[in-house]
Amino acid sequence: MRDVLDILGVAVSGLTAKLTRTFLIMLGPVIGVSAIVAAVGLTESAKGDLQQTLAALGTNLITVEATGSFGSQNPTFPEDVVDRVMAVTTVESASAALNLSGITTTPYDAAKGYYEAFPIPVMAVDTAFPAVMGAKLSSGRWLNEFDNRSGGRSVVIGTGLANEIDYLPGSLRTINVGGVDYGIVGVIERVILDPNLDNGLFISFESADQDFDTGTEATKLYVRAIEGTTEETEAAMSTAINLGDSTEVTTSVPTDALESAAAADSTLQIIVASMGLLALVVGGVGIANVMSISVIQRSSEIGIRRALGHGRSLIAWQFLLESVAVGLFGGLLGAGVGIGIVVVASRVAGWVHVLTPELDLFGLHLPAFWFGIPTLCAIGVAAAVFTAVIAGLYPSIKAARLEPLETLRLG
Repeated sequence: MRDVLDILGVAVSGLTAKLTRTFLIMLGPVIGVSAIVAAVGLTESAKGDLQQTLAALGTNLITVEATGSFGSQNPTFPEDVVDRVMAVTTVESASAALNLSGITTTPYDAAKGYYEAFPIPVMAVDTAFPAVMGAKLSSGRWLNEFDNRSGGRSVVIGTGLANEIDYLPGSLRTINVGGVDYGIVGVIERVILDPNLDNGLFISFESADQDFDTGTEATKLYVRAIEGTTEETEAAMSTAINLGDSTEVTTSVPTDALESAAAADSTLQIIVASMGLLALVVGGVGIANVMSISVIQRSSEIGIRRALGHGRSLIAWQFLLESVAVGLFGGLLGAGVGIGIVVVASRVAGWVHVLTPELDLFGLHLPAFWFGIPTLCAIGVAAAVFTAVIAGLYPSIKAARLEPLETLRLG
């Protein structure tokens, strides 16, 4: 027991004698472990935020576009397309839209040249659009049945466009759409499932036909399926819309892109965690180098201890314990830094930080209840200690092999 206490005391003295050197060799484990913890935590937090978004928006939105009708360059759906789609038993709701091309929108005269070069998207939509898209209004109101019947020149703009033109909520303001002044009646919040709409503006079908002779046939549909029937509903769209005619349709599920982003986050997690392991390896090389130099610098100490009767094993254990302490404290500090990075970055990004992931790393799947914060940190610290042990073996063996007379030459 006394020998163990002596070894621990000497090891602590060796580490505290030169704190700057000790801190520098701890940087490898700190960087490596913090990178591993942060990689897992940040990607899981991003994925958790994405899952929260998907839960709010639902994964049952389907977009349907007209892609061909007897070779027409501007294919459209039949006028009763919404009724056709709603006849499908798995459809919950549907909204029709018409993309208007060749229309220059000018918020103010001085910027006309700019908006001619970079046109604002204009879309004719029906009253069901925000409900189907899961979008909300940040101010004002949406287009109503009166706007649609009367062709009243009312327009709703995206939040990006509102910020761009410095629109104040509730203010009386017009915007020139294709040479016709429209009154802004509302601002729609960011449409997560279709970010392109954030900088666009929306008018009624009747207004579009009245002012731009577009007709009232839609070019795009947004369809909400009953939960759990998205694939079945998507497959039924072509048949429901065609009803024997030649309209060709293209369908897609916008949330598929978000789910692909989650898969990309998992790939990034593996890459960054691998970089963290690489940092641990590099840190291990640093530990080995510094400890080897320390053996030479402390040769007199080793010689005196050997002369006093300390065996080779005690000398070896002393230096090995110093390496283990560097790995242990470096790993603990790295775990703390990694958790701090996750919490701060998640708050800045507006995520709910997640450190209890279902991890699928290097082919090893660990459920959330196995892989909480303690386990995540423990794995990082264990990796740092293991690296330190491997790195400390050579210096420890080198120190143990020194003979008292040889230390006089080195010292």
